[in-house]
Amino acid sequence: MPGNDSSSAMNIVEFRDISLRLDGQREILHRINLEIHQGEALILLGRSGSGKTTLLKLINALVVPTLGEVYVEGRPTSQWDPIELRRRMGYVIQEGGLFPHFTVERNIGLVPSLEGWPPERIRARVSELLRLVGLDPELRARLPRQLSGGQRQRVGVARALAADPSLLLMDEPFGALDPITRSELQQQLLELQQRLHKTIVFVTHDLHEALRLATRIALLDAGRLAGIYTPEEFRHSKNPLVQQYVAAFAGV
Repeated sequence: MPGNDSSSAMNIVEFRDISLRLDGQREILHRINLEIHQGEALILLGRSGSGKTTLLKLINALVVPTLGEVYVEGRPTSQWDPIELRRRMGYVIQEGGLFPHFTVERNIGLVPSLEGWPPERIRARVSELLRLVGLDPELRARLPRQLSGGQRQRVGVARALAADPSLLLMDEPFGALDPITRSELQQQLLELQQRLHKTIVFVTHDLHEALRLATRIALLDAGRLAGIYTPEEFRHSKNPLVQQYVAAFAGV
């Protein structure tokens, strides 16, 4: 079966000839072929409207392609139960996407509780994760509105890690934060990735963020894959679109 050969075993996600049209008309993505390797940090980089977030949402089946197949762990997303698929990966968005009326502990422990973990195991996991993301476990009883933006984002990362998924999907998670907090969380994410060996797919339009976090950068332009680069390859690419990006951020 496609996706079960030895080369695919190293790929946690594969996009195979993916196209997407809205209402059968406007093309959002065009003929995307992309492999995401186990343990890497793949950055989806591009301008607003380039298709980055849509491509991310194909992985957890929040969006379904018009043509082509998305494979997760060697299996088409069309053959996964959507709930089972989504519980196998963490998902982080701006402001953490926390439930406002849930405490920090309940937000972090949501997926483990849905998976039937006993309360004492959930409580221990919450304490472990709060320390892992640099928060005092005493914050467990607070509501999201009682936290700073940086604290909320750390809780969002902790929640994404709660059931120990192998794959993290992150949609511009640090975009709303001040530069110092953003830099701190980028550094913490690098350290977590090195320690936990998670596969990360991270959406951003910020070249500095991409170069700092990436194992590889997938550059999107108007729904098309414009190229895949290591950070070093990106810096020295002769691709005019890449050079335009580098020039735009040179003085930032």
